[in-house]
Amino acid sequence: MKFKVPAFLEGIEAPVDGEIAMRKFAAQAGVNAIVVGIDEVGRGPLAGPVVACAAVLKAPDALLTLNDSKKLTRPKREAMYQDVQDACACFAVASASVEEIDRMNILEADFLAMRRALQALGMPGLHESAPQIPVFQKGSFADVLGSPLKALGSLLIAVDGNLKIHGIPEEMQIPVVKGDGRIASISAASILAKVFRDRYMDDLEKKFPGYGFDKHAGYGTKAHLDAIRRQGMTPEHRKSFHPKSLQTELDL
Repeated sequence: MKFKVPAFLEGIEAPVDGEIAMRKFAAQAGVNAIVVGIDEVGRGPLAGPVVACAAVLKAPDALLTLNDSKKLTRPKREAMYQDVQDACACFAVASASVEEIDRMNILEADFLAMRRALQALGMPGLHESAPQIPVFQKGSFADVLGSPLKALGSLLIAVDGNLKIHGIPEEMQIPVVKGDGRIASISAASILAKVFRDRYMDDLEKKFPGYGFDKHAGYGTKAHLDAIRRQGMTPEHRKSFHPKSLQTELDL
């Protein structure tokens, strides 16, 4: 089921205002909730993992320059990276591997990465395996609450997009279309996930030189497709993600 922008967020575009509205909604619902923004990066590339981040801000206005990572240049994201971490009370960046993407499809792998991030922060009831790439995190929900999280009602998860995460109770989730530009905690998650994945892809270019992973981050640019034609596929390429023309040429 796809969801539209919640009524209480209509007309709100500034991430700080959206974060305030989200926290007010939680309070009005009688929930003393931690608002957790969650976003992913890497659903569309031909290579590399899908990466998700769950983030809790210290305050709605902890960093006024927060915005959708796609609206920021890479140098700007890199310059903000430490400030975003400092603005968070806690966060976790987790992933799902190329093998997992090919086995279960990209959407389910995306949700797996999100659940892994939430599990790393201390969300009870999750029993996911450890990701291939170690989780990068700061703190946990226990640091925000002062004790381990026991009641799921203490969380209100703001998910970027129009879908709810499979395997998480639906009542504790609010999908927000274009949430990375509307909710500050989603903006923070967006930037942390994007920088983390970009740096991982930089390392892949050192491991598999000539593919240009440091430039296109695994997306299907002409330069990337030409590199695959010249050099073949690496173990980091998704077998389920190549254009039909390329599949025919390489007999994949």
